[in-house]
Amino acid sequence: MTDTSKCTFVTSECPVEATTYGYRPNLGANLFFAILYGLCGLYSLIIGIKSRQWTFTIALAGCSFIELAGYIGRILMQSNPWTEGGFDVQLVCLIVAPSFIAAGIYWSLKHIVLYLGPEKSRLPPRFYPRIFIGCDIASILIQFAGGGIAVSASATKTKKLDAGNNLMIAGIAFQVATMGICGLLGIDFAFRLYRQGRSSRFEEKRSKKEALLFNLFCAGEIFAYITVLIRCIYRLPEMAEGWANSLMRNEVEFMVLDGMMVALAVVTLTIFHPYFTCPFVRK
Repeated sequence: MTDTSKCTFVTSECPVEATTYGYRPNLGANLFFAILYGLCGLYSLIIGIKSRQWTFTIALAGCSFIELAGYIGRILMQSNPWTEGGFDVQLVCLIVAPSFIAAGIYWSLKHIVLYLGPEKSRLPPRFYPRIFIGCDIASILIQFAGGGIAVSASATKTKKLDAGNNLMIAGIAFQVATMGICGLLGIDFAFRLYRQGRSSRFEEKRSKKEALLFNLFCAGEIFAYITVLIRCIYRLPEMAEGWANSLMRNEVEFMVLDGMMVALAVVTLTIFHPYFTCPFVRK
């Protein structure tokens, strides 16, 4: 069997099929996502500065720009599937970026609870961002550490590669668990709200237009939550099966279950940005 540990370009001895992904990333699809994330990131940054909603801005713009960097890495891999720089950038960025969206959702849940009736939440509203964004940061750090170890290992250092891979899996698993607990609390709050009714503050102080916009904001948050959760669940078996496994080498599934899911979340939160749907939110 030919040793490909020193391959830097595609040749007869270093075929595309021998790379980790086993394919050249589709230029059109990856360029589409790169442009989409770039535009969303720039728009989110402008609106965030204007609205001074710093936490949500860091979450949404941060995810967009990190995803942009990841897809630039994949575009570089299209021209040269053996490029270590492109592979390393896309690996770390596309693993970590959705954690920023999750942080934005946790921040939003605080304001949803405050708006609809904080007395009906089992967890005081101020603790939603403190606890869950804290867990999200821990998840990001674990994934960064795993990605750093993985990209610093050569193809022959399998133990180091496996250690980095296991850390990334642990970070994603922790993120899934965090989102799951947050989702359960959200469902519990919605159920209690349904049984007991909205707070008088909601009924008295908000106009019909504000209530409609806020409902759209909530719908967008729920949709984004579902799409990010789908992406995280997909990533677990993709990483758990080891490098160059069949799932990792299927670009169509990656584009649908990772690229499209995160893109839908980013676009949805950009359209239903709290600056437009929650004008009373300023923190």
